[in-house]
Amino acid sequence: MPERTSAIRQSGIDKAGKPALLRQIGIVSATALVISNMVGTGIFTTTGFLAGDLGDPKVVLFIWVVGAMIALAGAFCYSELGINFPSSGGEYVYLTRAYGPTWGFMTGWVSLFAGFSAPIAATSLAFSDYLGYFFPALRQDQTLVTIGSGAFSIRLGGAQAAACCLIAVLTLLNFIGVRRVARVQNLLTATKVGVLLAFIGLAFLSGTGNWDHFSQPAQRTSTLPLAGQFAISLFWIYVCYSGWNAATYVAEELKKPERTLPIALTLGTALVALFYVLLNVVFIYALPLEQMKGVVAIGSLTATHLFGPETAGIFSALMALSLVATVNAEVTIGPRVYYAMAQNGAFFKWAAHVHPRWHTPVYAILCQGVCSVLMCLTPFPALMVYIGFTLTFFAVLSVSSLFFFRRRPEWQKLRVVSFAFPLIPVAFILVGGWTIIYGVMLAPKVSVAGIITIAAGAVIYHFRRSRRA
Repeated sequence: MPERTSAIRQSGIDKAGKPALLRQIGIVSATALVISNMVGTGIFTTTGFLAGDLGDPKVVLFIWVVGAMIALAGAFCYSELGINFPSSGGEYVYLTRAYGPTWGFMTGWVSLFAGFSAPIAATSLAFSDYLGYFFPALRQDQTLVTIGSGAFSIRLGGAQAAACCLIAVLTLLNFIGVRRVARVQNLLTATKVGVLLAFIGLAFLSGTGNWDHFSQPAQRTSTLPLAGQFAISLFWIYVCYSGWNAATYVAEELKKPERTLPIALTLGTALVALFYVLLNVVFIYALPLEQMKGVVAIGSLTATHLFGPETAGIFSALMALSLVATVNAEVTIGPRVYYAMAQNGAFFKWAAHVHPRWHTPVYAILCQGVCSVLMCLTPFPALMVYIGFTLTFFAVLSVSSLFFFRRRPEWQKLRVVSFAFPLIPVAFILVGGWTIIYGVMLAPKVSVAGIITIAAGAVIYHFRRSRRA
């Protein structure tokens, strides 16, 4: 039976004779997917906001280290879940098996909005800001029309137009097959890693930075106590590190998932964590926190201080290209969640439609693209908190499911998770839970939007089930 199932999968036809996904992604492509999905909006935008919120260079670096440790803990736990459930869908698969179909549908529903569409929108807006180095009209602070105010306002301008165009192009690209997209992704990821290595290396070799910046605090812009603000800022950090679970969403298209998945998750997360810490060292080396407060395109500003405006232009263009890699990875991964749900009858049937020639879930890709375009019209900071709150909630639930699954006698246990068990999952759960509680207390409006999104998933699922009954 395993041989027959494998043959069916390789042929691109499922048991019912319909087009299916193919196992054609290896370790390199899977790791590239993780790296590209992680390195994006957050690292190129977040430190400017952390500078004002936290005010201390050492605390800024410390929060990135905490984020790295938590991301690795999550990657280890998801690796164990993934080798036991090598199906596309990530949290949808795990929560359905652990807590029932309602929770599975809710995480898939949230993935459509907070898991992928919102991050795609946020990354695309960051892409616009980096292009704004050359074309100022494309910066987010150059919004032409603002409807409403605060977290729920609608903004229209050059940044939104450029972001929407990027999403449209990559959505169309993802129609034509995952193998072609994987090749593009590998090239973009190689470019991204090369840019980061060159930026870090040249910063210390020829940049005009100053180590004294690490002892120069900034005037805090946040009125919250530092401990409370640290918890809220962890939402931003969580978004920056989100993507460590990327390969689980395409597990059904991985070659030898029991081997490929743990390697891709661990290697990709560790490399990105190292990049993030080093990049933040470069940012602070380049200029004091006071001068980076509230800056979105922190990479462009840093490059200007280190190398001058001419060289900074080169790095701004390359960083914009790096963000394209992130958007492409997210556009690729998201539809596989909706596809997996629809395959099990837990989502709209059209999401399970696979194109007979390209073997891609074209309708799911299109739906995600439309949602992403609409979310480009919302404020960038609100998007980040919204993403962080909802993703943290479901990641904590997924890691918690290990305590249920590990009771099964046939369960495959990873040594790294078993070491000092339950230290690794408990650490992830405690930090995530602490962040969620502080999010509700200190950022209630955006947190409520996340709660409403989650609750709407439960309502829609039960409404659809009652109609089928």
